[in-house]
Amino acid sequence: MRIFAIDDSPSILSFIQRAVSNIESCELLSFLDPVDALTVLQTAPADLILVDYNMPGMDGIELISRFRTLSNARDIPVIMLTSETDPTIKIAAIAAGATEFLNKPIDQTEFTIRVRNLLALRKAQQDLANHAQSLERDVAAARARIAAQEREIIWRLSKAMACRDGETALHLERVAVVAGLIAEELGFDRATCETISMASPLHDVGKIGVSDAILLKAGPLDAREIDEMRAHAAFGAEILNGSDSDIIRIAATIAGSHHEKWDGTGYPQKLSGEDIPIEGRIVAVADVFDALCSERPYKKAWPVDEAHREILRGSGGHFDPACVAAFDRKWRAIRSLYHKPAVPGDGSPPTVRTNSTLETAA
Repeated sequence: MRIFAIDDSPSILSFIQRAVSNIESCELLSFLDPVDALTVLQTAPADLILVDYNMPGMDGIELISRFRTLSNARDIPVIMLTSETDPTIKIAAIAAGATEFLNKPIDQTEFTIRVRNLLALRKAQQDLANHAQSLERDVAAARARIAAQEREIIWRLSKAMACRDGETALHLERVAVVAGLIAEELGFDRATCETISMASPLHDVGKIGVSDAILLKAGPLDAREIDEMRAHAAFGAEILNGSDSDIIRIAATIAGSHHEKWDGTGYPQKLSGEDIPIEGRIVAVADVFDALCSERPYKKAWPVDEAHREILRGSGGHFDPACVAAFDRKWRAIRSLYHKPAVPGDGSPPTVRTNSTLETAA
């Protein structure tokens, strides 16, 4: 352990050197000039400071005060060496941050015992701090594992649900990526963008309650079938409601609101404008865009540029204008998700990259 001794008396420093030599595992740095000591203390860690009170240029109280302002000095013990008997000096030293006092002339036995005790206390503090850091790392690693498992379960459940609807994992992935890009452009922090992105694949989880005959019907739906299909939004929110997971809570919000429209003509609650949760407004753009670009039993895939124009046309009617503007500003990045846009009229679905964080999590 490293001890700093600061005293303008060479004889006192020599005494400290001899006394410290009897204490195992100690390194002593001696200074006649307190300014030199402070300069070294700014970069060199200390485990104990021994400082004289009466020194020219800077007394021990000022040195302690300036030392305590350093970022690494809060818990380091300081012993003031003094022959002063004035109690106001000791009070001022304590106020500055002195831990203990040793009166001059110094008794070597007392000196050794006090130094050993304070070094033992310092060692215990370091061990406790290291243990706390180790526990913090373990907790962080455990949380990261749980979060990764949560994301994987959500992703796999989403893929299983998509299979019933004739959708693909690529559709879910693209919706997640586009939703994350829109959220980022809207100014959300990284953690929120990731949560929205990871929650978005569950937007249609309520379709588990819709019959295959309706989900896979090639022709138009009649009024009863439309009502049953639309019920999936509220059902999805009900399935996901009440979770302690941030991702699942956001997923419940998205499931229940991504079919609402800015002009109030959507479902299930006919919300309008900013009454629609922002997560639902974001995913509405991402979901409709990729649905347009994807082939379904009842339609051909649209070329991505045509789908882009359709989203822009929906601003202020179907979609939140701010979300559409963010989508448009991110268009270059969104379009790059597709290697080869569909050729107008050929109905072929686009090929997309599969190296996003969602695919990695899966």
